[in-house]
Amino acid sequence: MLKQLHKQFPFHVFVWLGILFLLIFSYIPMFGIIIAFKNYKISTGIEGIFTSSWAGLTHFKALIDDYNFPNLVRNTLILSILKVVFSYPVPILFAIILSEVKNVAFKRFVQTVSYLPHFISWVVVTGIAYAFFSTGYGIFNELLLSLGILKEPVDVLTDPDSFYGLAVASAIWKEAGWWTIIFLAALAGIDPSLYEAAEMDGAGRIKRILYITLPELKSASIVVLILSVGSMLGGGLVGSNFEQSMLLGNSLNSEKSQIIQTYAFNIGLAQGRFSFAAAIDLMQSVISLFLIYTSNAIAKRVSGTGLF
Repeated sequence: MLKQLHKQFPFHVFVWLGILFLLIFSYIPMFGIIIAFKNYKISTGIEGIFTSSWAGLTHFKALIDDYNFPNLVRNTLILSILKVVFSYPVPILFAIILSEVKNVAFKRFVQTVSYLPHFISWVVVTGIAYAFFSTGYGIFNELLLSLGILKEPVDVLTDPDSFYGLAVASAIWKEAGWWTIIFLAALAGIDPSLYEAAEMDGAGRIKRILYITLPELKSASIVVLILSVGSMLGGGLVGSNFEQSMLLGNSLNSEKSQIIQTYAFNIGLAQGRFSFAAAIDLMQSVISLFLIYTSNAIAKRVSGTGLF
């Protein structure tokens, strides 16, 4: 056993470093959740987390009674649902299209270009959005004006009605290529003899996709869907609700860009109401946990496949 342990030592190091990372940054901070039920003040420091007076559900009631609450819930839900609906099919379709490309060099080039945006920060993506959609110097408006399609510039960046579309489109552009990798890996695991047999039986490309590719992608698709629904309030598959609302949001489109996460951040830091902000985050986490279990149960009942 010691010989085997010595042989696997490098792998154990990676595993234990991962576990240590989770303990330090994910599990230990969970103790801070209790301030959602207390009257915590930052001046009391870490000790105050345990010594502050209990407040029960006061902060949760304050959130529900807040006049911003209906607007925050509406914006968060609409943005999250739109992202799940529009971002979920894109990596699957893109992976299928890439798998049909026979030119290996072109396929690798497209794949590399598609997942590079994943490594760009949302600050840079926001800068690109301003470069494209600014009414003063944006390429989008200048091009459409020069072609005569528009008579005057469209103010995409400050128009509240444009915020959802801008957020969903930019999130898909940034993350769809990255998630395509998962489905390409699933496609690589399909037995080639299935395609050869189908081709010999006269099945065309569309039929091979419908009757072989899509059924073989079912397990990976369901797992990704469950994860996407479970993290829906954070943006689902493409995430980033918070970053987008903070960076693309402004005083002119705040009617649509203000969501629960940005409200918790602003309240927690700007006004020092850490217990209130913790209550908001805790409520969101409970809802996300409920969504994961519910989507997993529905997926198991409908398809027989689930995450756990």
